[in-house]
Amino acid sequence: MLGRTTAAIVLGLGMAWGSAAIAQDTVKVGVILPYSGPFADAANQLQAGIDLYLATHGNEVAGKTIEIIKRDTGGPAADVAQRLAQELVVRDGVDILAGFALTPEALGAAPVAQEAQKLMVVMNAATSVVTEQSDYIVRTSVTIPQLNYALGQWAHEEAGIKEAYTLVSDYGPGHDAESSFSRGFTEVGGTILGSDRTPVDNPDFSAYVQRVRDANPEAVYIFVPGGAQPAAIGRALVDRGLAPPDTAIFAQGELTHPEALESMGEDARGIITTFHYTLERDDPLNNEYVAGYTAANNGREPDLFSIGGYDGMHLIFETLKATNGDTSGDALVEAAKGMAWESPRGPMSIDPETRDVIQTVYIREVQEVDGELENVIIHEIPEVKDPLH
Repeated sequence: MLGRTTAAIVLGLGMAWGSAAIAQDTVKVGVILPYSGPFADAANQLQAGIDLYLATHGNEVAGKTIEIIKRDTGGPAADVAQRLAQELVVRDGVDILAGFALTPEALGAAPVAQEAQKLMVVMNAATSVVTEQSDYIVRTSVTIPQLNYALGQWAHEEAGIKEAYTLVSDYGPGHDAESSFSRGFTEVGGTILGSDRTPVDNPDFSAYVQRVRDANPEAVYIFVPGGAQPAAIGRALVDRGLAPPDTAIFAQGELTHPEALESMGEDARGIITTFHYTLERDDPLNNEYVAGYTAANNGREPDLFSIGGYDGMHLIFETLKATNGDTSGDALVEAAKGMAWESPRGPMSIDPETRDVIQTVYIREVQEVDGELENVIIHEIPEVKDPLH
């Protein structure tokens, strides 16, 4: 809930916002992201997805012009996100809140969206509970349990793995990944031999990987943030003889991002990951998206952040079309419920009950293609919901 002062500000000006929203010919979208600080790259890629959608589809919809107003949280600060959301609504008169690369940002802004009755489009933050924090939140990205519960079941049922060890970063997303993989794996008959958590900042993986080696599992499940960690943990695993084909390695897709693959080299071969977006997916819509994104971003290829921003803008455009330009939060949320479309990532929709994303989960293996290592889709699991809702 909002504090009393915040709630009073929001509620006291509610009538003014409503009148402005009806009269204006511009739809203002307030985008809250960590444009500076350690997560600036994620924010910039998400913003690039937004920009590509507008460049491709124009900035007019339902007779109105879309105006983007950007605000920088500087990192995972819930209090800053709440203040910025307040300012966007009260001072800037935005109709829609969007962005939210990080879960604390989404949790901070949620009470403002609830009190102000504004559609809030979460374009990345992947903790399961996010959509439960406001009736006005719709998510167009992914949830960690959605990916890893499905991977856990697949590892036992399809890959035939009976025993696994989990090794994850010791923070919220790592905990979610560990619990959801373990739940999916054990519910269908697998056994978790052990689990460990590594420090988020500058970990030395050697002691942790040695404990995994001592347990001698058939498979290891890994979750680490991006940056330098994929290459570091990949090398530590190989150094101790924990690598495919002798030991199966499973992970969420960040472990084998294109940049991580470059750093890991041959250490990445055979690693199996789960993700909701694979840039190598050979589909006309995705091929067009990858080409457009790469051309607009100095040769950089799209990632999970950019696709969340791109599809978030699609949702905003399509809900405005459905409401004929009505920007009231209730109308837009009702239009979003059950909405389905073809994305560069594949078919996706919004669950009418949870307002969360339903989509295909891809199982990929790092293989050599035309002399280069890349993520090759080896299995598709359609219409996956978050298992915790």
